[in-house]
Amino acid sequence: MTSKSRKSTQAVHAGAIHPRMEGALTTPIFQTSTYEYHGERYHDVGYLRLSNSPNHRVLDHRIAAMESTEAALVSASGMASISATLLTHLATGDHMLVQDCLYGGTTGLLTNEFARLNIGHTPVDAQDPESWARHLEPTTKVIYVESLTNPLIQVADLEAVVAFAREHGLVSIIDNTFASPVNFRPAELGFDLVLESATKYMNGHTDLCAGVVAGSRARVWDIKVTLDHLGGVLDPHACFLLERGLKTLPVRVRAQNRSAQGMAEFLESHHGVRKVHYPGLESHAQHQRASRLFDGFGGMLSFELEGGVEEAEAFLSRLTLPTHAASLGGAESLIVRPAAAIHGALSPEERARSGISDTLIRFSVGLEEEEDLLEDLEQALEG
Repeated sequence: MTSKSRKSTQAVHAGAIHPRMEGALTTPIFQTSTYEYHGERYHDVGYLRLSNSPNHRVLDHRIAAMESTEAALVSASGMASISATLLTHLATGDHMLVQDCLYGGTTGLLTNEFARLNIGHTPVDAQDPESWARHLEPTTKVIYVESLTNPLIQVADLEAVVAFAREHGLVSIIDNTFASPVNFRPAELGFDLVLESATKYMNGHTDLCAGVVAGSRARVWDIKVTLDHLGGVLDPHACFLLERGLKTLPVRVRAQNRSAQGMAEFLESHHGVRKVHYPGLESHAQHQRASRLFDGFGGMLSFELEGGVEEAEAFLSRLTLPTHAASLGGAESLIVRPAAAIHGALSPEERARSGISDTLIRFSVGLEEEEDLLEDLEQALEG
């Protein structure tokens, strides 16, 4: 493999141990907590909590290659990566700008835990870069966005985010979970740090929790020091499973891209559907931006049904293939009504302000045959 190898090749080979141990094609599980010490600093000590086992090193190198960054670091969950990254760059009294529609776990971290630490944040309209500057404070250090939002699958003005961060000396951080490095590599656009919940597409098998942060070698090292203190280390067996998942990431995501596009087009043409949210549709408000920035539009879509809550629940009950569950990115298709689940903690007024209607349905497209998914959708819509 060369430094110019393409993503599918990197997903299989980047960072692999050479020579192979006993000729093994897969990285063995190093289920040990302590290693001989050959470093000079505490954070180089061969100790599992410091995320430096051979299993961790293989993943870190492979993911950095796929993200087009100098370095990467895996952790015990997406939230472990998010919290360690933000706590590395923000201290008591600091402030950050955030996209006005974020993953609920991130929002909870900011509004609950960070509030106790007196770390402030201000939501900004991700589609209106001209408005961002008026929300700056002397202590603003970070601007934080997502590549595709949950659950309306919107695309922020990501190029403007990078330019704004550079102009004002901010660290630009993006959660790229919904896109994955197959569809979008934010570092190539100029983002300082890229976060992903590897629980989702990177692993793709719905059997572990993991997180990733990727960026420059210096920034990732600083985050590793924070993570070492917080203790959010990924277990070696989970590392083994995640490496397995990465090998098929490009194949899986490209298949999910195709199926999601077909489903979005079908739903948009159906009389029982009021609106479809998918950036691969020409009707999507940020279609041109997504076409310019992304290599694929992703496996996540959402749509609003005609009728009310009763009709939406009846539709869900008639489906036979998707599982009613709130996660995403696995081999199995998952479906959920956000107002009753992942955004159920918001008041009706808050959901309305965010554009989340009671009949909005979010669909994580899996690896089932597209024709089978379409047939299931059609029978459920027709009742």
